[in-house]
Amino acid sequence: MTKKEFAKMLFEKGVFGTKTEAEKKVDVIFDSIEKVLISGENLSIINWGKLEIVERKPRIGRNPKTGVEVKIGARKSVKFRPGKALLEKLN
Repeated sequence: MTKKEFAKMLFEKGVFGTKTEAEKKVDVIFDSIEKVLISGENLSIINWGKLEIVERKPRIGRNPKTGVEVKIGARKSVKFRPGKALLEKLN
């Protein structure tokens, strides 16, 4: 599902008055989540899950085409841990 399809779904459920309003509000929500993560904070939503920043250590990778070893630098990444309620609904 794309962001646009997500906004359309919210509009069809009656959460927002127009599709344009739904798209703008969804953009605001995702921009806010992005700002929280960029600032280095984790985001926890009870019964849904947690978005957390994790530090990836530098490592040695391999180019699958040539087989040559390549150094992969340290970086930050985002990890999602689903909450108990979400896991129960999925299973």
